[in-house]
Amino acid sequence: MNAQSMNPQSTTLLIIGGGPGGYVAAIRAAQLGIATTLIEAEQLGGTCLNIGCIPSKALIHAADEFEKTRHYAGDGGESVLGIRVQSPRIDLAQTVRWKDGIVHKLTSGVTALLKKNGVQVVKGWAHIIDGKTVEVKREGEAPLRFICQHLLLASGSQPVALPNMPFGGSVINSTEALSPSSLPQRLVVVGAGYIGLELGTAYRKLGAEVSVVEALDRVLPAYDEDLSKPVAASLQRLGVQLHLGCTVQGLNANGDAVRVRNAQGEESELAADLVLVAVGRRPRTEGWGLEGLMLDMAGRAVKIDDQCRTSMRDVWAIGDLTGRR
Repeated sequence: MNAQSMNPQSTTLLIIGGGPGGYVAAIRAAQLGIATTLIEAEQLGGTCLNIGCIPSKALIHAADEFEKTRHYAGDGGESVLGIRVQSPRIDLAQTVRWKDGIVHKLTSGVTALLKKNGVQVVKGWAHIIDGKTVEVKREGEAPLRFICQHLLLASGSQPVALPNMPFGGSVINSTEALSPSSLPQRLVVVGAGYIGLELGTAYRKLGAEVSVVEALDRVLPAYDEDLSKPVAASLQRLGVQLHLGCTVQGLNANGDAVRVRNAQGEESELAADLVLVAVGRRPRTEGWGLEGLMLDMAGRAVKIDDQCRTSMRDVWAIGDLTGRR
């Protein structure tokens, strides 16, 4: 039976996206007695919980502990505290498993809350047919079709790629950087926002040589300069090389270095085994039929009012999709 001939399921509120916007809205709606269905293709919890703040902080914690151990292993393995460590090493596979365990515990909590409050959760890829109808493709199963009274869009965001250095091979995004299979000897981070600096700091403490390239003249350019100064000083103490006021031109012919150009127009190369592009995120608007609704947009984001209403009646949007955090 195909999606066209199947009997559609009905729900009052249909939510696309199980991140902090989507799952919190689903729980609250269900608590108010509204029949609610939540569609999520990947893991519940969204970017922050699965591939953002939480796993990043876990990786940083592991890197901090490893750095302390390496410190105590220096100078013959002796310290004024009497702590002695010989030849420390890190098992990255185990570190990643530990990080993933923390994430799984938290996402399991989100799943339990949704179930407790009576939210129907459907795992699959949503595709909008119209403002009242959504088709869900499921792996290894027949697709489902839902008809709703209200549609809430909470699809979140995705990493921004550079036109001259697309993701693939040695060029990775923050999601891939959180689950390394091995430690690069030389990492180049493109973008000195908080995502790039967090991950760059973690990799440096794990033992990699790290260089950060930023087009503007300071780190954390979106924040107050008084806040960015101590961060820059800390990075320099760690041995992170900062290349500020420089733009990335792409990889060199051999693919083992990043070409950068400074404000004076001079070009140079930064050797790199791995390149982390962390120049920001953009609303996830493509690949799931959103364009068919012809909603008013604010740049790449869906335009909403102060009650999260879009330009189509009974269609709502929330979170990164709207350009708001």
